[in-house]
This record gives sequence, structure tokens and C-alpha cells, in this order.
Amino acid sequence: MTEELKHIGPRLRALRNDRDWTLDEVATRAGISPSTLSRLESGKRQASLELLLPLTRQFGISIDDLVTPKAADPRVRRRAIRRNGMVITPLAPEGSPVATYRITYPPVATPPEPQVHDGFEWLYVISGRLRLLLGSQDLVLTNGEAAEFDTRIPHSICAAGKRSAQVLSIFNNEGIRMHTHAPGDDMHTQSPGDDTNP
Repeated sequence: MTEELKHIGPRLRALRNDRDWTLDEVATRAGISPSTLSRLESGKRQASLELLLPLTRQFGISIDDLVTPKAADPRVRRRAIRRNGMVITPLAPEGSPVATYRITYPPVATPPEPQVHDGFEWLYVISGRLRLLLGSQDLVLTNGEAAEFDTRIPHSICAAGKRSAQVLSIFNNEGIRMHTHAPGDDMHTQSPGDDTNP
């Protein structure tokens, strides 16, 4: 908490500067002396509720807005999902508003049956060649190419050729379900981060 309190002064100064207010203007409005506010902003004066409450009222914020929460560990540590020869690696925390995955598509003799579901999919080819069957189109995407499409159009994705293809994919919630769960999976007990076998 001590580390978080160190950021209060610079945040107060930034708020004041954003509004083009002088030390005297803010101090007068908050009922404190300009020297007290100056020392508070520079970290030479300990922050207290008595000082912060009138200041937050003037800025129209809460005290919580002044305290920078401790940064959580940003690393994503979720197990890969194995489904029908594919390896689906989650790249975002579970529950993230953007569901991002690295998917490795193995070479196959015939493309999987086209699927249709609500939503969209965006993908970017990292390596290999990717075959995208989209409606009546039969497309091959290579390294560095991207595609975005409405998943209500019948679509099928697989590696093109004899090598695996690796892609980054972003899905909506329905897209996640279609790619990470097999028919018959209990959706209430399995999450996209669960390790499942093909």
C-alpha cells in the first residue's frame, strides 16, 4: 500500500495540469494552502483523508481513482487444448473480453466438414499455409496473411499441403465454443483453458 500511496501526488498534479488549474485555484477551492498542496503533489507531505477528500471533490473523482492498484502478473499460464489433431493455445486470460488463441492445424487428407455458427473469426497466419473454405470460396493463406469472416457462412479451416499451419485467431464466445469443445462436452464444467485430448 505504501508503494501505491507514492503515486497520489503525481496523479493530483496530472489532474490539475489536465484542467489547466493553478496551485492557488485548486488550493482555494479545496480549502487548503497552496504550499500544502505543492508539498502533497511533490510527495513531501503525507496524504491523509482530511486533505484528499476536498481535493477529490474538486476533481470529481473518488479516492480510489488516486490509488494505483498493484499490477497483477500479466503472464498468461493456461494449458493448451488438443482437439482433432489441432493444438489450441490460449493467449489471453480466461474471461478476457478478447479471446485470442494460437492454433496449430495439422496436415489432413480431407478438410473437416464446414461449420456454421453466430459471430465472427479473425485469423493471421504465423507459419505454413492455411486452407480456408468459406462458402463457395477455396482460399489458401500464406505466412503474414490475415482473414476476417462472418461465421454464419459455412467455413472449414485446415493446413494446406503436407506441413502444419500455425495461426493467431480471435473469436467471439460462440467461436470459442466451436473450436475448443467437442460435441457432448459439458459446457458448465469445462472451460476453454481445460486440457482435453483429441
